[in-house]
Amino acid sequence: MSQEITGLLLAWNEGDREALDRLMPLVHDELHLLAHRYMAGERLGHPLQTTALVNEAYLRLIDSSRVRWQNRAHFFAVSAQLMRRILVDAARARKKLKRGGDVIQVSLDEALVVSNEPAADLVALDDALTTLAAFDERKSKVVELRFFGGLTVEETAEVLKVSVMTVMRDWALAKVWLLRELEKK
Repeated sequence: MSQEITGLLLAWNEGDREALDRLMPLVHDELHLLAHRYMAGERLGHPLQTTALVNEAYLRLIDSSRVRWQNRAHFFAVSAQLMRRILVDAARARKKLKRGGDVIQVSLDEALVVSNEPAADLVALDDALTTLAAFDERKSKVVELRFFGGLTVEETAEVLKVSVMTVMRDWALAKVWLLRELEKK
């Protein structure tokens, strides 16, 4: 199925709108699972529900004509980035309205722990990743792809066009750096 998804993404790159129609049923379940992982850490009563997050990401994906899709892993990495951006924008808007009160908390997946705390502030994590990207963009991308995108080490290496060992090293160093950065907050 991975090759079929990649083929449809490439056809979509070439302007085949029917390829998009055939692609979405193939990726819907994975997008929903990705959104569910994001939403699992959100507070009860969050204004966005899992399906709404998938739909919002889908609408932004359709409008992303500038993206030159490489493969399935790249598609899900971009989807994860869009979902992250949607949730961070919503969190910033609520935080601004409430002047810092009731900030969204995101539980970190046990397999991808960045900190020993049971939850981390999504806005603080986004700020830390932005800071990390300013001096080491690749490490920031590794965290984004692994933690937010749910990509494996191998898929992350494929998207970034680096070795598996480089991803593993970047992942380990970025987690330590983020832990220190988040502890400052």
